[in-house]
This record gives sequence, C-alpha cells and structure tokens, in this order.
Amino acid sequence: MPPPPGSSAPAPERRLAVLLSHFRPTREAPRATIRLASAERHGTAAAAEAEAEAEAGLSASPCAAGGSRSSGGGHCVFCNIVAGAAPAFKLYEDDECVCILDVKPLTTGHSLIIPKSHYPSLQTTPPTVLAAICSKLPLLGTAIMKATQCDAFNVLINNGEKAGQVIFHTHVHIIPRSKDDNLWSSETYSRNPISHGQETKDLVSSIKEVLSSSPEDYSTVTSSAPKGF
Repeated sequence: MPPPPGSSAPAPERRLAVLLSHFRPTREAPRATIRLASAERHGTAAAAEAEAEAEAGLSASPCAAGGSRSSGGGHCVFCNIVAGAAPAFKLYEDDECVCILDVKPLTTGHSLIIPKSHYPSLQTTPPTVLAAICSKLPLLGTAIMKATQCDAFNVLINNGEKAGQVIFHTHVHIIPRSKDDNLWSSETYSRNPISHGQETKDLVSSIKEVLSSSPEDYSTVTSSAPKGF
C-alpha cells in the first residue's frame, strides 16, 4: 500500500528493524535491532554492518536449523511458546528453561523441560544449558510425582528423527509412572548379556577413540564404529 500523501516511506533499514523486533524472541534481539535503526543515521557502511548482525541474530533464534521438520513451515512451536506467541500449560520457568505439560501426554502429568534458546539437537545444546535443565529434574520430577500421586517417573530425550524426535528443539520428557499405566517396563524387550568377544572390544576402542578426538562441537562428530554397529 503506498504511503499517505505528504508522508515519506520508511527507510529499508528501518523496515527491517521493525520486522526483526517481531521475529526474535531472545533477550539479545533488541540490541541488534536498536543498533540497526540508529546506524542508518551514520552512513551506509554502518547500516550494512548492523543489518548483517541483525540477520545473524534472526537465524539463530527461531527454528531455522530444524527446517520445516519443526512445527509447520519452519516455525518452532517451542520458540513460540517461549516468546508467548503460542499457548501452553506452564508449570515452571527460570532464566534458562521452561517446563510445560505435553499436549499429547503418555500419562497424566507428562511434562517437557525446554531451553529458552533454540537448539535443534542434544549435540548442539551447550553443556551449561543442559546442566541447567538437568539440575531442575529432581525439583520438577518430585512435584509432578506428588501432584499425580505417582512414585516414579521416566526421563526421556528423543534425539534425532530415528529416535522419535518430532520437534527439533531440544527438550526433556518427564513421564510419571504408576503400576498399571500400560507403558513400557525395563523388561518390555528381550535383552541378551553382552558379549566379551573381540567385537565388543572393538566397539569400546572405537568409542574411546572418538571421545579422545572429539571437538567441542559434538554435532560434527561422525561415526567410526566398527562395521556391523
């Protein structure tokens, strides 16, 4: 729509700044956006640099890394919940994470702990963020057990598509358990004793070799397991 008579269209940089202010839910968003809005007053080079910084922040926050496999056209439902743009039954929140009820629970009280920043997998989630999430498991697990009158719970992470991950934003399941809930038990599947042969020794050596040479970015680690594993 053309601007009203007598008014001028906003500068492209300002339009981008307004757009970014709506799309980035992280605490870092306003800083780059404000810088971009003011940089247009200091020349083209400054504006271009600020625009690049803002665009970098935009791609890091929503579900860009997860792609369209996230929750509808590349938009992450968990990022939307964190930003307050999608509804959820919120149980707990702090600076690092939020805990909500699962919308399709396996048992009553089935909950999810979600980091506020977007990480598509366990490997890409910083250890400090994982530590913050895990440190809340005793508190949240105990509260959920008491509220649901259960005396046990499973902690579950589906990491990767083959492992059942559906939303590609790291999250931890807390699943309250009771005797007759008809879910799995530790003996649901048959289990055979581990072999003490060469195959197992090769597997141990392979895992140790990968660990000794792993970079800090675990998402780049590739498998070097012996053939057959």
